[in-house]
Amino acid sequence: MAKIKIIHDVEACIGCGACASVCPDNWEMKGAKSKPKKTEVADIGCNQEAADVCPVQCIKIKKA
Repeated sequence: MAKIKIIHDVEACIGCGACASVCPDNWEMKGAKSKPKKTEVADIGCNQEAADVCPVQCIKIKKA
């Protein structure tokens, strides 16, 4: 099974928490910014939704 890589541009992140709201399984707020709990997953799950709701588009999903 192909791995899914989650790329998070921390510098661009504005810390709105949208990703953590729609995907609490893999996203959490750490201080003023969000952070993925895992950067490689076997199943995309809610991570695509997290990327889609990000107002600054700082989350990218790539198939590894």
